[in-house]
Amino acid sequence: MRGPKPPSIELTSDQRTELNSLLRRHSTPQQLALRARIVLLATDGLNNGQIVRQLGVSRDMVRLWRQRWLGLAPVPLEELSVQERLTDVPRTGRRATISAEAVCQIVALACEAPSESGRPISQWSSREIADEVLRRGIVESISPRHAARLLKRGTSSRT
Repeated sequence: MRGPKPPSIELTSDQRTELNSLLRRHSTPQQLALRARIVLLATDGLNNGQIVRQLGVSRDMVRLWRQRWLGLAPVPLEELSVQERLTDVPRTGRRATISAEAVCQIVALACEAPSESGRPISQWSSREIADEVLRRGIVESISPRHAARLLKRGTSSRT
């Protein structure tokens, strides 16, 4: 049973050139290269099923990137490059509540000897660091696990 024909994609010569150069570049992340292939194959007139079989990806993925490219088509290349068009949109989620300054203070605390804070231990544990961070008022609340993650990463994920 055949479904509706997917909308066709028309590329400018600049867009096609940039997509092809993105594919030839050795430093292009593979997910961007795959998305560029999807757009180029859709431009060549292939339907979603043919692209799925040729690239070995899901139909939803082909549909998503065809629709996303078509949605961004009116935006000129000067405002939004081909690479930016093929990049994931930022995901929603809770904003970070610990500022970069607080992370720096937590890292500095971890670099101090525990004895300087009046702690009778030789090394910081995540529990001890979290307790000391709360005692000093660096943040209002922090779990030992989150304190350990901040120290391991060195920076907050979203500020």
